[in-house]
Amino acid sequence: MNVRQSIVSEKKIHNDISFEDTHVAFSYKSDTDLWKSYLLFASINRNWLVNSGTKLIRFALKTGLPIDPLLKTTLFKQFCGGENVEDCEKTVQMLFRYHVGTILDYSVEGEKTEEAFDETEKETMETIHKAASHHDSIPFSVFKTTGLASLELLEKVSLSLNNPTILLSAEEQVMFAKLVQRVDNICKTAYQQNVKIFIDAEETWIQDAIDELAYQMMAKYNREKVIVYNTYQLYTLAGLGKLKIAKEMGLEKGFRIGAKIVRGAYMEKERARAKDLGYADPIQPNKSSTDKAFNDALVFCIENKAMIDFCAGTHNEQSSLFLVKLMEQHHIAKNDPGVWFAQLFGMSDHISFNLAKAGYNVAKYVPYGPLKSVMPYLFRRAAENTSVAGQSSRELGLITKEVARRKRAKGKL
Repeated sequence: MNVRQSIVSEKKIHNDISFEDTHVAFSYKSDTDLWKSYLLFASINRNWLVNSGTKLIRFALKTGLPIDPLLKTTLFKQFCGGENVEDCEKTVQMLFRYHVGTILDYSVEGEKTEEAFDETEKETMETIHKAASHHDSIPFSVFKTTGLASLELLEKVSLSLNNPTILLSAEEQVMFAKLVQRVDNICKTAYQQNVKIFIDAEETWIQDAIDELAYQMMAKYNREKVIVYNTYQLYTLAGLGKLKIAKEMGLEKGFRIGAKIVRGAYMEKERARAKDLGYADPIQPNKSSTDKAFNDALVFCIENKAMIDFCAGTHNEQSSLFLVKLMEQHHIAKNDPGVWFAQLFGMSDHISFNLAKAGYNVAKYVPYGPLKSVMPYLFRRAAENTSVAGQSSRELGLITKEVARRKRAKGKL
């Protein structure tokens, strides 16, 4: 059977993995924390409540109403590790007890000043040094390029890469030089500390500039081993093609490829912008096309593993099982250092903890930052759980199942 046709069903899963095992998925949660998660996802499961709640929270934060304690014990606790790196230590150690790594993600966004960009660089450096001293428990660091430069600058650079007649102003050239220096400082430090670093993907209209930076860094720091990872969004029509071009570029220029394979996170925004500006929609036409592209990317990485290290960032059970099967078919060890699974903290614990228990390399993205600064991230998580078909219902169903299991277990004591 062609590997691409071998989509694994949950019924055929191996004896050492079951994504239905809620005992493994939620072992780290106390009964109180499990109930808090239940109430949170029960709320998120109601679209109208997410929309109205988001508006109320924005109003409360803007007017200074004292809602910080409520947010810290609900949304923030579910999806974030703390307000600074030190706050995340408890989460790092908890995950490590269950053989799950941590990816510390400084999730402050929407800043526009050079001072803020310098602060993001400093914070990213701190996560690299933290990872260097905790190699087993913190296998990766990560940054968003929009944390280091403005979206407007990245858009202009992307346009100039595709149209030689578009030139950066003298001021823009200075700002771009600062961005290149920040990115190089981060990647050079990661190389020196032997820490793998993800460069997150962002909107398609700024992605060309990000890709260009990523490949410059790979050419410098991925010659002996993979340090720098670019991110490929397979819900874009161009995602798989970009991955294949990267491989050819690496062969030609003598560097290895680091690839984080994801579906993507900006679909509504991408479609709306394409429609408003009158250009072709860059997003796959439907979910099945996205799923196929994602799985094809996994096949491509496995078949070219000699020069590609990769991480499958996915909350999709079938894609996770598909990669498990691929690894078996190609005789790749479960703990091969060049293959990782990753999910967001607070979501898809049934995938993360069950894969980790079975011996696969798994890490959780653990966002952190000052409460008010990470609210845009938290609003996206709430909206994502509402908009992604079945996501909040799946989370709620698994938590409900575990609550019932614990009740039965106590009844037998």
